[in-house]
This record gives sequence, C-alpha cells and structure tokens, in this order.
Amino acid sequence: MAKLVSQTYGEALFGVAMESGGEKAAGLMEEIACVREILTQNPKFDVLMRHPGIPKQEKLQVMDHVFRGHVSEELANFLEIVVSKERYGDLGDIFAYFTDLVKEQQKIGIAYVTSAVPLTDSQKAAVEGRLLETSQYCKMEMHYSVDPSVIGGMIIRIGDRVVDSSIRTKLEALTRQLLQIQLG
Repeated sequence: MAKLVSQTYGEALFGVAMESGGEKAAGLMEEIACVREILTQNPKFDVLMRHPGIPKQEKLQVMDHVFRGHVSEELANFLEIVVSKERYGDLGDIFAYFTDLVKEQQKIGIAYVTSAVPLTDSQKAAVEGRLLETSQYCKMEMHYSVDPSVIGGMIIRIGDRVVDSSIRTKLEALTRQLLQIQLG
C-alpha cells in the first residue's frame, strides 16, 4: 500500500531531526508549532500559497522571504521542498504526523477519553495514572470530551487501540446476544 504524503514527508523531517541523535526534534517541534500558529493567524497567506494561478517560483520566494532566517535551516529547507513539490496543502497533516513521531520517540502518549459526563480532576488524574501504569509511556497528553450517548463508563483511544467500557456499547452487545437467541 502506498504511503500517505503526510507519512512520507513527516518521516523525512523526522529523519532530519534524528540525524544528530534526536537533539533537534524538540526544537523542530517548537518551530513547527510557531509556524502552524502563524499560518492559522494569516489565512490570506494560505490562500496565496494554494492559488493555482501563482507560479511555483513566486511561492518559493514568498516562503523563503517569510521563514528563512526566522526558523532553523532544516525547517526552512523542508518548507522549500514541500512548496517545490506542490505539497503545501498537505503541510498541516505533515506537521501533525511529524509531531506524533516525535512524541512517540519521547514516550509521550496521546489519549482521547470520552465520557458521558465531565470528569472531575481526581477522576482525570486516576485515568491518566492508570494509563501510565499500563503503557510504555512516561507521560500522557490527555484530551477529554463529553458525549451523553455514551450513557456511562468511558471510551479511551490511544493511537489505534480503543478500550470501550461504555454502557452504550455493553447495551448494544446485549441486544445482539438477545437477537441471536430469538433467531436461534
């Protein structure tokens, strides 16, 4: 299966960050956060960079003028490559993939917790503590959301793993079992 553009470019940037033993990774991650914020705050820049009528060479000059000297040479060169390969539209996904790789390398887990009601601070601390105990991560980045349809319990997602202890899921499983009994 072909790799996604974000994976290909994100892994390339991660490779650059790891060339010096990974010391550049944290710095690049901070720079990327700043670049993302700049791009978010300036939607006209995004329109300019995505405009099909503006020649690639002009886009390269604009990107160079805006970022070179303000970010590391590695990131400036990377941005130049992304624009020259006409992948500017994928920049957000590339940065997200790179950030995930760095966090994984630094043993920082990213957890998404969905509950029926807002969790208290002590409940949040307990969930985070339990996740740290049962995973290889040294630190967790927690994201909480509320979904009343969960009814009770919670759904926890870390990467591609999902632990669903919601009452909604248990009721759906029970319903399937009862239907099988009636049909059998």
